[in-house]
Amino acid sequence: MRRATPNSSSKIVKKIFLTGASSGIGKAIAKAATEKGHEVWGTSRDISRIPSLRRLHCVQLDLSNPDSIDGAFNTALAEAGNFDVLINNAGSGHFGPAENLSEKEIASQFQILVFGHMQLMRLALRMMQARGEGLIINVTSLASRLPVPFMAAYNAAKAAMASFTMTIQLELPDQRYEAKVAKTWNKVERNMKNAPRPDLVARRVCELIDQTSPPPRMAIGDTFQTKIAPLIFRFLPQRVRIWGLKKYYGL
Repeated sequence: MRRATPNSSSKIVKKIFLTGASSGIGKAIAKAATEKGHEVWGTSRDISRIPSLRRLHCVQLDLSNPDSIDGAFNTALAEAGNFDVLINNAGSGHFGPAENLSEKEIASQFQILVFGHMQLMRLALRMMQARGEGLIINVTSLASRLPVPFMAAYNAAKAAMASFTMTIQLELPDQRYEAKVAKTWNKVERNMKNAPRPDLVARRVCELIDQTSPPPRMAIGDTFQTKIAPLIFRFLPQRVRIWGLKKYYGL
């Protein structure tokens, strides 16, 4: 591992793979990280837009193309030797009424904001798990919780990415999956047995149909499902929610 000693204080230099380094948040991250002495491999579909900075290496990557993702990451990895950090930041947003969204537009949003980043995570995890360490940072959005009107596909994709991120936060601290998968499945089976009966859900749906002003959301289930769980999600910090979920599932 290379080390730098700015201002006479020893500091570990991190190697970072960063998507969307040509503008906005990604550009700002690239600038801040390189100024701190880290080496950054920053990506863009158009590498001419990536700023010329010391310790910033340009990588051409198109998140809409799975082959481009594999090629870009592996080429950068061959140059870097390893990555300490993966930052999934790149994105785009489609604006317009949800009812007018085409399948192509929805698929494009999910490929760029979800599937492309998942592909990078799999590539990075393979390398990080072999080394026994690493950090993945996924930049999502408040829109995953508070949807922006006329950006339905973007909101949904960001929500999917946030949920996926929280799930791997539950799973990754210990790579010995087998026993924990079995524990979790036992809990899932119990939850499924205790889930609201189909006839109850059907009655509630019919109530919504018959109401002149139906509520935007209706929770169905026991006290935990309808009262406690929503409060936990709404008010507790994510670190606490993750801790509670680990306890609940025995992870």
